[in-house]
Amino acid sequence: MVVLDEARSEMAQLKREIAGELRVAAFPSIASAVLPDTVKALQPVFPRLEIVLEEMEPIDGLAALRSWRTDIALIDDLSIVLRKREESVGLVPLAEDVLHVVLAADHALSKKASLSVADLKHETWAIDSTSSVFGDFITNLCRRAGYEPRINAKCRGFEMVGAMVASACSVSIVPGLRRTRPLAGIAWVKLRPEVRRKIYVAFRLGERNHPAVKAFVEEIVRTTSRLLG
Repeated sequence: MVVLDEARSEMAQLKREIAGELRVAAFPSIASAVLPDTVKALQPVFPRLEIVLEEMEPIDGLAALRSWRTDIALIDDLSIVLRKREESVGLVPLAEDVLHVVLAADHALSKKASLSVADLKHETWAIDSTSSVFGDFITNLCRRAGYEPRINAKCRGFEMVGAMVASACSVSIVPGLRRTRPLAGIAWVKLRPEVRRKIYVAFRLGERNHPAVKAFVEEIVRTTSRLLG
């Protein structure tokens, strides 16, 4: 399959024009943080390149990439155990994200410099269950701290999590990337000990020199560095 991808890349290079459809899969927090500005930067430079975005969790995006249902996937190492040698997938480091505790701005713990998961033992939780992997990760953090979290909101996205937190009904742990588009009434507190995840741009290895893929990867790296660096 790598040979087929390389042949497609060579044909695209011969055309000398970056055009056509480029499909991009991305999970919500990184998608909302950097994709709009990436697409905006590419549009005037490559007016005949049509970038089609689809929201997918990392594990689904990687599966779509391997089955030719997308051309680019933004993934992380919190959701996916990356093999040391990915035979068919190329990876470019994009960013590192740090998880944060979010609470209502007037919560008694909101002024703390940092909080451990154990500090939240008596709170009720809103969990973003869009990805079972991320939800399970947060639940397991609580279990390792010695308790089962009392979940009063299983949400399909950050908007509902944010509403529950801002109204002082719940607390949560969320990606730091969400701070790029903050919601009113929410305090962000560092999680102790720190939990980091690495984010990558993934593409089929045989298409590493495909003009559209190459242009997109270069631009999203620049945009991410500018917005999050």
